[in-house]
Amino acid sequence: MTRLAFAFLLAFATFATQAATIVPSPPQVSAKAYFLVDARSGAVLAEHNADMPLPPASLTKMMTSYVLAKEITEGRISESEMVTVSENAWSQNPVFNGSSLMWIEPGKDVSIEDLQRGIIISSGNDATVAVAEHLAGSEAVFAEMMNTNAEKLGMVDTYYVNSHGLPHPDHMTTARDLAILAKAMINDHPDQYAIYKEREFTYNNIRQYNRNTLMSEDPTVDGLKTGHTEAAGYCLVASAERRGMRLISVVMGTSSTRARKNETRSLLNYGFRFYETSTLFEPMTELEKPRIWKGQEDYVPVGLLEETVLTLPRGKKKHLVTTVEVNDELVAPLAKGDAVGTVTLSLDGETVFHAPVVALVAVEPGGFFARLWDMILMWVASIFST
Repeated sequence: MTRLAFAFLLAFATFATQAATIVPSPPQVSAKAYFLVDARSGAVLAEHNADMPLPPASLTKMMTSYVLAKEITEGRISESEMVTVSENAWSQNPVFNGSSLMWIEPGKDVSIEDLQRGIIISSGNDATVAVAEHLAGSEAVFAEMMNTNAEKLGMVDTYYVNSHGLPHPDHMTTARDLAILAKAMINDHPDQYAIYKEREFTYNNIRQYNRNTLMSEDPTVDGLKTGHTEAAGYCLVASAERRGMRLISVVMGTSSTRARKNETRSLLNYGFRFYETSTLFEPMTELEKPRIWKGQEDYVPVGLLEETVLTLPRGKKKHLVTTVEVNDELVAPLAKGDAVGTVTLSLDGETVFHAPVVALVAVEPGGFFARLWDMILMWVASIFST
């Protein structure tokens, strides 16, 4: 593999270059676990005990609302569909004593649309059971649906027992897994995710306000969910977008509603202040056009099929060095997507991105005489290269 001559700088480090931001250590966060990640690039900006299984309390409802959103998006259920409330889902069920409720009543019909808002905004434990029973027949079977979705999303340290998050010794998740779930909700079901930023919801003549009060203080925050039990402490999963950059923050096990809000604000401000996320390469970006032998074409464009997004310390993008290496001899046939080399992005001598370079188009074999001529040229070239 030969290194091409254009290992090039994306910007020039000169005396006139403005100094890049110096990134301090993440803030000290008083929580059992926390996690801060860029929603596009997946870059982890801060973490502590991110893979420690902890009780999620009402953060569980993020998965309940995700499963419901998926059923709506994929057309298996409609928002206008009515659900008859069972005795088990009744707000006066003793299991729900002292917990957050939507205040639904047995025997009455409630729309799926209202139940989704009751789950997300009111954090209604009764609403989660009504949805679970309607979608799966029982809460136990619905928990299996929740766990199946968690597995598909890559939430490897999560296990659900119920739809609401009331304490159970086996009901656990992690800060990292909750960030994965938040990202999936944002990307996969944007219409349903929009409910998370609604400030209030009225049902049964009872107006309830969104418990994520950080949204009223910071307009860039548009979700997601709070949670609290004695075992879980005060928890908050939040997402915010500023100048096209979206971050997801998870704090678990703080000491109060104020603490979870302040710690979340601290993490988000840190991420937005000291980092920036950029698209380095658009899909189908051509990086080089090397010679290809024995093909219908003499040259083939090579590069990256997918978008390349990186999160870097603010101001450091200008100092990225891109190095492309292409295999010594490319010979047809070549299919679109075939790996033909590598691209590496480095910053201050450290690799920050490395991926295969692929053929951006297919090249079919040339005719007999074209292939024969190229064979002669390759033989001559091999003599002079030895």
